[in-house]
Amino acid sequence: MISTFNIEKLNKLLKDFYTLSHIRITVFDENFKELTSYPSEIAPICQIIRLDKCAREECHKCDVEACRKANGRKTPYIYQCHAGLTEAIAPLYFGNIVIGYLLFGHIISYESVEEAWKEIYGHCKRYDIDKDKLYQCCLEQKTIEEDYIDSSASILQAVASYLCLERMVILKRKGLAVQVDEYISRHYLEDLDVETLCQHFNIGKTTLYKLAKENYGIGITDHIRNLKIEKAKKLLSEDSEMRVSEISIKCGFSDYNYFITLFKKKVGMPPQKYRLIHLDNNICLLYTSPSPRD
Repeated sequence: MISTFNIEKLNKLLKDFYTLSHIRITVFDENFKELTSYPSEIAPICQIIRLDKCAREECHKCDVEACRKANGRKTPYIYQCHAGLTEAIAPLYFGNIVIGYLLFGHIISYESVEEAWKEIYGHCKRYDIDKDKLYQCCLEQKTIEEDYIDSSASILQAVASYLCLERMVILKRKGLAVQVDEYISRHYLEDLDVETLCQHFNIGKTTLYKLAKENYGIGITDHIRNLKIEKAKKLLSEDSEMRVSEISIKCGFSDYNYFITLFKKKVGMPPQKYRLIHLDNNICLLYTSPSPRD
């Protein structure tokens, strides 16, 4: 584990989250190992499901797979688990390196109890569990609406950012992954490529590719391109005077046509259209913001 967590402070924060949302939250390290949760006990419906060995294994697989899918995302990943319950997961970042995950779950989110039972039973009928007890838990557990889940997921993301800000989680050491990430963050606008990184850190391409896949979920070249595009988006939305061709050069693209093509592929629209939309939004925010008091 490359990071260390202040469990005492962390548990207090998790308790506050539960008090507000009534949703259980769990913390995993970067290797998908569970560190702590609040409340410590899982929901009664999950206790019934996990009495079956196969179901317990599926729960673990589901958590690990969710962590992997969340890797590289900047927003929470909301999904249904193997038992038909809703869960959400948010990565914990140090720079661009994932050092852990926050997960909330065991949520029943259906239009009616009848629909909930139909779906949950359909997912769990293969397990050797007491279906009458499962049905009773389904009746007793409160159903949570999608809007509430979305709002809670947004708060979860804020909690993830707050953890690092308040140093409830810190790095034990600056391992290779962190060193590479910091180097890329300083030099990504330059002519930075795989060969340069391998030479600087005296590592092979296989090591670098593995590191990128584990920490970014994508190849190292794609990660560098994504950083450049994010920088271009920032400049387009903040600077109305700078020409798109200048932004292209400033973000490390020597080929203007390639920049336009890549931007459109990554963002879904050309830079000019992105600028029009986001400059208008920024102007609206400026004029609708309350004036400071004298």
